Amino acid sequence: MTLPELTKDEISRYARHLILPDVGMEGQRKLKGSSVLCVGTGGLGSPLLLYLAAAGVGRLGIVDFDVVDESNLQRQIIHGTSKVGVKKVLSAKERIADINPHVQLDIYEEPLMSDNALRILEPYDVVADGTDNFPTRYLVNDACCLLGKPNAYGSIFQFEGQASVFNYQDGPNYRDLYPEPPPPGMVPSCAEGGVLGVLPGIIGCIQATETLKILLGKGTSLSGRFLIYDAMQMEFRELKLRKDPNAEPITGLIDYQQFCGIPQQAETPSAAANGFERVGVQEAKQKLDGGWKPYVLDVRKPHEAEIVKLDFADQLQPHESVLEIADQLPRDRDILVHCKMGGRSAKACEALSEKGFDRLFNLEGGITAWAKEIDTDLPTY
Repeated sequence: MTLPELTKDEISRYARHLILPDVGMEGQRKLKGSSVLCVGTGGLGSPLLLYLAAAGVGRLGIVDFDVVDESNLQRQIIHGTSKVGVKKVLSAKERIADINPHVQLDIYEEPLMSDNALRILEPYDVVADGTDNFPTRYLVNDACCLLGKPNAYGSIFQFEGQASVFNYQDGPNYRDLYPEPPPPGMVPSCAEGGVLGVLPGIIGCIQATETLKILLGKGTSLSGRFLIYDAMQMEFRELKLRKDPNAEPITGLIDYQQFCGIPQQAETPSAAANGFERVGVQEAKQKLDGGWKPYVLDVRKPHEAEIVKLDFADQLQPHESVLEIADQLPRDRDILVHCKMGGRSAKACEALSEKGFDRLFNLEGGITAWAKEIDTDLPTY
């Protein structure tokens, strides 16, 4: 493969790379001739894209279909206040073009799915996984394995981050670490559990470092090693990761929502199956205005209630310990249960239903939907 030449402007731009013996002119030309696909432009994708662009990777692909939300700005540093409501891929494109106009950008404003993953990943040398959900992580992993692409992996939650390199130089892949996904809802999302804003910057930079080393063919990668970072203790730990000799071979892409136990919208379990009713915020408001007087149970954490709460809530009790107050709840009255977005409250409803409560209503979308659709004076978080 013939490496592209550097222009005079590029030589000036990458001068601090060029004087590194392990990069030099040849290494920088390798970067210019390389390509990386970043799946996601959120907390991890932000530092990934910023540093890969600044480093001179010649072609970057960006996959995302979300829009910039104000709650993103605490950590997703590629976006700014002026971009709230803008498609993330378009916001990132503008920022990257300002950082380095020499980079070719490919924009994929669509969700990564089983029917498009191989087409999207195929042109790139390395895939960097900046996703935040299990179905997409398994999809990225399996597509990388089928195409023979290295996968620079990272994940974050609260104060802890993880990083590795999968499917590189005959090393292990994500399924060697997690053969099966956790049960749905067991691992809260960052939207529910929170994340220290600087944490994805650290993990994303580690992913970017591993990506650059792979492209340059230098150093020792995280392949076969699983790095765990604890921000509270400022501590790095490393676990050895090996290929599972008994693992089933990956022969094709599957339905990853189904694999991870996430029901499709049309397959949402019925109220009878769950033991509780699902009520949207618009319907709940109409019922309340019409005289409905349920007992309102907030199953978020106390510090979340300090941010925002419904003034007509009767009691606050975290969902995982809701059975501790079962004797205090009315059985002859409807109970409206809510959390931030509806997931934890559904679990609380299921637990109460198993204890014989039969007048339960889960507020779909939680207090977030209420603040966006009903009482817009309430803050969201």
